[in-house]
Amino acid sequence: MDTSIISFGLRRARVLASLAAGLTFGVLAVSPAYAVLGGAPMTAPAGATVSNSVSHAASASAGSAAAASTSAFTVRTTTLPVGTVVNEYVGADGTVFGIAWQGPRIPDLPTLLGSYFPQYVQGIQNQRANGGGRGPVSVAGSALVVRSGGHMGAFVGQAYLPQALPAGVSASDIQ
Repeated sequence: MDTSIISFGLRRARVLASLAAGLTFGVLAVSPAYAVLGGAPMTAPAGATVSNSVSHAASASAGSAAAASTSAFTVRTTTLPVGTVVNEYVGADGTVFGIAWQGPRIPDLPTLLGSYFPQYVQGIQNQRANGGGRGPVSVAGSALVVRSGGHMGAFVGQAYLPQALPAGVSASDIQ
């Protein structure tokens, strides 16, 4: 019997076991992800900078006497250590209803989309199954809209919850 084959198999099994253990501990060592979309604004990762929030008032009917019915929201801008800028659109109740990003890398979408990430993945799978190849992504549903595109070094995108947009705020306001 050739012991070199058995020895190779055992070494391979040990390497795979070590890799699996390392990945498991690596995942456990990562700080918990905080959902953004539909929840509270993200906790800025180490090395990120957060600019002052900018307050806006969205008028339900611009220029009319009903201007008293306005919805306040703020835009919180975070510049990630890799240079990507993420804008979070936060309603008066403190819930993020939209996000937009631009920069050299796509931000951590599982973290930013939170509980909506599986819907995003399903939307991409549907797009690809229907003949959509690589390129810009557009996932549009009644609960979630995500658009993402660009090229290496220059990515842009937006995600929002249509049902959570404050009165007077449109998708084009999320930039």
